[in-house]
Amino acid sequence: MSIHKEGYKILGFGFIALLVLNIVIQVFWGDIEVLKWGFLVLSFMLYVFLLFFFRWPERELQPDHGLVYAPADGKVVVIEETEENEYFKDTRLQVSIFMSPFNVHSNRYPVSGKVKYVRYHKGSYMVAWHPKSSELNERSSIVIETKEGTEILVRQIAGAVARRIVTYAKENQDVMQGDELGFIKFGSRVDIFLPVGTEIEIPILQQVRANKDIIAKI
Repeated sequence: MSIHKEGYKILGFGFIALLVLNIVIQVFWGDIEVLKWGFLVLSFMLYVFLLFFFRWPERELQPDHGLVYAPADGKVVVIEETEENEYFKDTRLQVSIFMSPFNVHSNRYPVSGKVKYVRYHKGSYMVAWHPKSSELNERSSIVIETKEGTEILVRQIAGAVARRIVTYAKENQDVMQGDELGFIKFGSRVDIFLPVGTEIEIPILQQVRANKDIIAKI
């Protein structure tokens, strides 16, 4: 277990800011024991949470072209056929994973192949489980074409708390199943759009982990 690179700046700035605030409180209100120790404890708890949020577990897998792995940690909140209107413009099987602030927030490639499409969209910040968040929230869409010619869309979606989506994917890039696709800072959601008829391997409301749990067979 290590700290993800996306957390370095936030953790550094957070440490300095909390240190300065604690010094200020010590200098000006140090005689108020409840305030001094209360803020110190809260600062410690906040920083521990930030360290926990940006944790980076090593998860190796052996790529398998017949399987689709979970692209994110979290709870499966949607398994349904829906109209995907950005890229495919037809009916697809959507699987959505809700990531709470306590989940690992690194996103992984669910399949190996070539990146055919990458688009970032500004948007709203509805709660991530809202049905319209996939179309209206800040989001980033990535399409991977497998060597068999199957195209799969992964969409990173910001939630009510998240304000920063990081996407490492580049068009025409060859990617490997399990490698890092991007990162979403604070609560969010990841959708994956599969061909209709894809065999789903997980039930609704199941907790899944990226690179660990198989969500479908293709």
